[in-house]
Amino acid sequence: MTMASTETTTETTTHAHAHAEELPTLKLTDTAAAKVHEISKEEGLDGQGLRVQVKGGGCSGFQYDLFFDEKATDMDLILESHGIQLFVDPLSLQYLEGTEIDYVEGLHGAGFKFVNPNVKGSCGCGSSFSV
Repeated sequence: MTMASTETTTETTTHAHAHAEELPTLKLTDTAAAKVHEISKEEGLDGQGLRVQVKGGGCSGFQYDLFFDEKATDMDLILESHGIQLFVDPLSLQYLEGTEIDYVEGLHGAGFKFVNPNVKGSCGCGSSFSV
């Protein structure tokens, strides 16, 4: 299934202590944003944000976690990409700086793919990484 989006890309950040020159970058591609909108509509999750986390685990030491969340915590940084709020905790943010999240489909299935410039290595299955 190919998703097309005509929505204009808007990247904004809100955080009580963020300075303009320090704004982190984490964004969704057009395809990923379209898929997130599609899933949220199908599952009745409109209005919820997308939590993006890095957790310890996997063969290479870290793995990504991506799920809908009703609200951000007091510690979260709230980013916005394509009208979708992204909730990121400070610990995860240090590993996600500069990351672009895409949605890909291929012969081996479909899913969200993290294009992370901080990654130094990953496991063979692609589900975990090291920095």
